[in-house]
Amino acid sequence: MAKKSKTQKAKASAARQQRKAEREIEATNPQPAKAEEAAPEKKGLFKKSADNASASSDSGKPAKKAEEKPKKKRFQFLRDVKAEMKRVTWPTRTDVLRWSGVVVVALLFFGVFVAVLDNAIITPLLVLISGIGA
Repeated sequence: MAKKSKTQKAKASAARQQRKAEREIEATNPQPAKAEEAAPEKKGLFKKSADNASASSDSGKPAKKAEEKPKKKRFQFLRDVKAEMKRVTWPTRTDVLRWSGVVVVALLFFGVFVAVLDNAIITPLLVLISGIGA
């Protein structure tokens, strides 16, 4: 397993501290209104919430808000990919070179092994078998 960089460790530590602080705040001040606001975010991919149903039945501004959401989320996937790529622990140059060398050596070994099997064992057997049948 690759080691985490100092930046990654610091980000993870800060995130843990933030989650801990949020849990402490929620434990001291439970807010039912906040839970209701968070509920629509956890809905399924194809499920409609009550807000969307009322927005589609009303005319005017609520319908425009529903139309604006896809525009805002149009490039969300790419932003998520970029964020995920920042979290990746990339191998160092020496690791890449070392493991590339291991792969090349393994390929050469198995290539020679198969060539020896083919020329030293299989080919003489085929010649022997074909010589007997003739």
